[in-house]
Amino acid sequence: MNNAIPDILKTIVEQKLIEVEAGKRDASIQELKGRISDLEDTPRGFERHLREAAASDWTAIIAEVKKGSPSKGVIRAGFDPLEIAETYQDNGATCLSVLTDEKFFLGHLRYLALIREQVGLPLLRKEFIIDPWQVYETRAAGADALLLIAAILEPQQIVDLAGLARELHLDVLLEVHDEAEMATACTTDIGLIGVNNRNLRTFVTDLSTTGRLAKMLPPGRLLVAESGINNRADIERLQADGARAFLIGESLVREEDIGAKLQELLG
Repeated sequence: MNNAIPDILKTIVEQKLIEVEAGKRDASIQELKGRISDLEDTPRGFERHLREAAASDWTAIIAEVKKGSPSKGVIRAGFDPLEIAETYQDNGATCLSVLTDEKFFLGHLRYLALIREQVGLPLLRKEFIIDPWQVYETRAAGADALLLIAAILEPQQIVDLAGLARELHLDVLLEVHDEAEMATACTTDIGLIGVNNRNLRTFVTDLSTTGRLAKMLPPGRLLVAESGINNRADIERLQADGARAFLIGESLVREEDIGAKLQELLG
């Protein structure tokens, strides 16, 4: 485990260690492999969808199914994950991000299968992945991609978890939030790099983080801007700074009319 983890992440990772051990008692990796082999469809190409959207004139938005967060509490009281996902699909989202952490973000693993059954867009599992068991769990649950957070992982863990994800045909979005993490990301062959504009110690968001870190990105990677994106002007600023896709949650789910907000963001 990375020793420089901010306090809130430390707390979350400690909880994840407990959850993973409990999960392993409920279902072995062998059992998860069995569930994966029983799946009827193949992953939908999360990264491919983003690259195709970015290559056209479409704004590639990863719209997030999110009920709450540690810093904001409950963001959407009348939260219906399937209704939100269908609204995103109907209003032009390229991909979806689904929060599955229960304790801190009020999500659930079952949302993935629920949404996958009714919605055709590729799904990212937004979770704190720290163990190979969770990668198998992610694929068995119906995700097309998973998030790896550089702040909670050692460089070798990133390589190993990303390698396992690829073996299971899952795409990987690697999230960084400072220069040291971006330097680590650049040593991997992961194609999707997400820049979190939120300072993980202070929770303050600063959109200039994306532009700063974009300068370090090798060619061929696709940069995803995350956090603090509230309007079309924010997106245009981030596009000018090098972002090719945008992960947006809070500014969508807090709106009464989610579809209209998404269309506004798409411009």
